[in-house]
Amino acid sequence: MAIVTMIEAITMALAYELEHDKDVVLLGEDVGVNGGVFRATNGLQARFGKERVIDTPLAESMIAGLSVGMAAQGLKPVAEIQFMGFEMSAWDHIYSHAARLRNRTRGRLTQPMVIRMPCGGGIHAPEHHNESTEAIFAHTPGLKTVMCSNPTRAYGLMLAAIRDPDPVIFLEPKRIYRIVKQEVEDNGEAAPLEMCFIDREGTDITLVSWGAMMHETLLAAEALAKEGVSAEVIDVATIAPLDIETILESVRKTGRLLIVQEAPRAGGVASEIAAEVAEKAVTSLLAPIGRVAGYDTVMPYYKLEKMYMPTTDRILTAARDLMEYA
Repeated sequence: MAIVTMIEAITMALAYELEHDKDVVLLGEDVGVNGGVFRATNGLQARFGKERVIDTPLAESMIAGLSVGMAAQGLKPVAEIQFMGFEMSAWDHIYSHAARLRNRTRGRLTQPMVIRMPCGGGIHAPEHHNESTEAIFAHTPGLKTVMCSNPTRAYGLMLAAIRDPDPVIFLEPKRIYRIVKQEVEDNGEAAPLEMCFIDREGTDITLVSWGAMMHETLLAAEALAKEGVSAEVIDVATIAPLDIETILESVRKTGRLLIVQEAPRAGGVASEIAAEVAEKAVTSLLAPIGRVAGYDTVMPYYKLEKMYMPTTDRILTAARDLMEYA
């Protein structure tokens, strides 16, 4: 059992699969010699060789296209797109081929591939380095979309993503790569995909989030507990396909729902969750569904970045409003 950061847990999972499955291949810009821009693949090329951990040119379209071809021929590529904001250069291959090949070939070919993307803000990066566009992937049939929130979950979900027969978009909030440490056993045990995790049980209000925002959401739940409010906290984890039943069960118990996302408010995953709950559990609601989100603008640079991103105080204000609703 090792006490590791989230980035170290991801490295552990990648190393485990490289060691135990000869079909697993890593590729991307600087993933080999330099060990990745955030060091997620640090030391893996030296350990497993240049044919298993492949440095590519600065060409996201090529990285995605190679991955589609590798997966169609029986390999299990794990490709890194250095920043989520660069994924549009790879989008044609992801959308037109990776997500559709199983259907196109009537199941003859699958796409056991993972595309890793550091995502989100909080590190004072410039434009195209701080996006949260998970809703785009969630809206694309044929893709599974995962966002990890802590080291334990990152390790288990990465293993599950690599072993899945279909393409998985694996989103890694870079703001929390190194801010939390947990005990992680490198035992090769995968976490289940396609389900939410209840990180804190409660009876008065349901708080739903994913990725880096789980940090602020759990802090808000602790603060609410001191005020006598029992908050249930759910980590969505797998954004698509969405485990709405876990959320519905919680809302039917608490009667109140607040959804927290870093992404812009309009057209986001929070909107989909809200719609599902409104359709299937409206009679259980004691208050309107609340959302705390980023703003409908490009995330501003540097100091203004903090004003854009949801904070624990914003979550608390929204939760208190829902508790006071009559």
